[in-house]
Amino acid sequence: PYYVPINQNLFLEAYLHSSDPNLMLFVDTCVASPTPHNFVTGTRDLIRNGCVRDPTYTTYYSPYWHAVRFAFNAFQLLRSNPLVYLQCELVVCRAYDYSSRCYQGCIRSKREASS
Repeated sequence: PYYVPINQNLFLEAYLHSSDPNLMLFVDTCVASPTPHNFVTGTRDLIRNGCVRDPTYTTYYSPYWHAVRFAFNAFQLLRSNPLVYLQCELVVCRAYDYSSRCYQGCIRSKREASS
């Protein structure tokens, strides 16, 4: 576990261990939950389908295709529970494959676009 005071930045890096230098990572979805067993109800989206949902979420430059760096301000979901669990879904793509998910960025659903 990482212990971070509320409202302080939590910096993260995800790294793909592969001998193929032409693979890249993309952060598709990151969800915070007060429990490690349920990432559906009572959660908070940091990023979903490549769309940033938390205003404190920031991506940072990485000199490597196979690494992604991002940060967000620490928060707590429940006053009675200071713990927050994070579950992120990352996508692995071929570098320079502009039709891949990694290059599509934010994908909004039709329901989101109309509201």
